Amino acid sequence: MQSPGQTDVLEIDGWIDHSISLKLEWLNHLGSIKLKTARFLIDAAERNRAKSSTLKLIESSSGNLGLALSSICAARGYAFTCVVDPNVNRQNLLAIRALGAHVVQVDRRDRNGGYLATRIEYIKDALQRDPELVWLNQYASPSNPDAHFNTTAPEILEARPNLTHLFIGTGTTGTLMGCAKYILARRPDVEIIAVDTVGSVTFGGAPGPRYLPGLGTSRRPEIFDPPPGVELQMIHEAEAVQACRWLAKRHGVLAGASTGSVLAAVRRWRDRMGPHPRVVAVSPDGGMSYLDTLYSDEWLNKAFGDSWNVPLSSFENQPAGDIV
Repeated sequence: MQSPGQTDVLEIDGWIDHSISLKLEWLNHLGSIKLKTARFLIDAAERNRAKSSTLKLIESSSGNLGLALSSICAARGYAFTCVVDPNVNRQNLLAIRALGAHVVQVDRRDRNGGYLATRIEYIKDALQRDPELVWLNQYASPSNPDAHFNTTAPEILEARPNLTHLFIGTGTTGTLMGCAKYILARRPDVEIIAVDTVGSVTFGGAPGPRYLPGLGTSRRPEIFDPPPGVELQMIHEAEAVQACRWLAKRHGVLAGASTGSVLAAVRRWRDRMGPHPRVVAVSPDGGMSYLDTLYSDEWLNKAFGDSWNVPLSSFENQPAGDIV
């Protein structure tokens, strides 16, 4: 399998008063930035294994990483168990199974209202039952931020060397940690804004239920240690929906929920960026696996009521932060 290459950058206008450089990390055969993470995690497991052993891997995933790991494991001949929860996208779940992975779905929410701790509890029990299993552990492995330190961040600086603001979504925080370390060492003047969803506990916020996979956690990742100067913008999931719907209708781009959250953060931040910002936003996921959730009016009404359903015209000449 070839390594994921550099991704395209799309210029987006009309969302704020200035153009946004949207780095499309999902223009690969698996549709998300997680292909980079998966390759680095598995490469590390290969380096650490005994020479005579074969790999039996297990990982917790809300969908995209599980899909990427399933693909690489199939190509390299490794057994893989993917531990998911009810928020996994149906299309991703079908694809993970089609690639030969064993899928375990947990259904019990943890004490913070999510499923992450429950997934990890299952993995720890599985490791006790089968000592040959190797947990890739995207939440604690340095290979997660290393993937983006070595790929995503250099690509950003090469494509947009004069950027002033960088918006990055946070799930496991691997993309944030890797990009912040690389870019701030070379461009300490760049403002890096971490984007998280309401209900996530990563930055110390109150826990709560979340319905869209991708951003946010119900358990603080071990790799999360942001350098000084990284800012935070919290986003309601309904705002992510609105941003994705706008992007689809205005620019013909079907983006995923994490991308919508990042764009929503750019909009909320726009009054703080000065007169001539050069904005880069990392778009980690495409929207094809969200057609029956994020792009389904029926599903959205059940999840969010009518809070997501705002006319696109409402985004024109509207002060920051008053859509939701």
